[in-house]
Amino acid sequence: MKILQDMLRLKLSIMLVAMLLALLNVGWCVERVFAQGKLVVAIQPSASSDEMLKKAQPLEKFLRDGLGGKPDVQVYVPSSFAAVVESLRFGHAQVAFMSAWPAQLAVQLGGADVALAEVREVLHGTKKVEAPYYFSYWIVQKEAPYQNLQSLKGKTVCFPSPISTSGYVAPMGRLVELNLIAAPEGKEGDPKAFFKDVVFGGGYSQCAQALKQGQVDVTVIAGDVPAKLYNEVLSTTRTIEEQGPIPSHAVVLSKELKEPLRSQTIQTIMKLSAPEQRDLMRSFISSIFVGFKPTTAAEHLGSLQRYLKLAGLKYTARL
Repeated sequence: MKILQDMLRLKLSIMLVAMLLALLNVGWCVERVFAQGKLVVAIQPSASSDEMLKKAQPLEKFLRDGLGGKPDVQVYVPSSFAAVVESLRFGHAQVAFMSAWPAQLAVQLGGADVALAEVREVLHGTKKVEAPYYFSYWIVQKEAPYQNLQSLKGKTVCFPSPISTSGYVAPMGRLVELNLIAAPEGKEGDPKAFFKDVVFGGGYSQCAQALKQGQVDVTVIAGDVPAKLYNEVLSTTRTIEEQGPIPSHAVVLSKELKEPLRSQTIQTIMKLSAPEQRDLMRSFISSIFVGFKPTTAAEHLGSLQRYLKLAGLKYTARL
């Protein structure tokens, strides 16, 4: 009897697995068919999908009208940075607005192309500049004795996030450049080889607060954070090192997007650079958006590729 029961359980398990695989396959096929006849534009998530989709409606209409209504345009907000990359890689989206590190991964894994770089109003030192790149800075408290990164050996650092280009990738690359840490072939550089404690604060403001309260000895701030936060932080801190240029966000195209729609799409997106259209981008993608600049992956992502190679960092390990 027990053998029969075990056999029945096994048979039911196999049937359930088969049904699940069939449903997943149908869902994948439906998604592929759904994309046919549409230009699907993926937006890197920065808030809830529902909130972003609501704000995206004017942009969706702008792109649809700019392309003459054919094909139809659908804005899509995946659940994560990784999902944006995968949507390009497997043909679920043909266009994506994304930050530099995921863009590099889309190029590397999915054969995607970087067509446009976002020009933004960023801060370089104490000056505002309009550029498709920016810098980030190592900062300490004004009264702290540290004059350079070398003097911080054995101290505590706060990084905003392990997947931040300006808050982790570029700073790690700078540490390797200065021979403060090593990244042996095939291995990631380890900040704990230089710092006693490494904290990931969850954002620039959180790290700045930790520095202000004396919980850490050093942190980083980027020139693309809101000007109010940037100026408040710099008023009570001192910069001891910088790294950059760091590439801004990019418009990335799937290899499946063919001519003439490819060129038409680029031309339509470029029109968002007009002063009267900038709010379409500023409202939910980038509050410091100024315009777009035609570019390539090699041109726009070159400095990021260098920092990734220096530090031995691989985004796939953090997906």
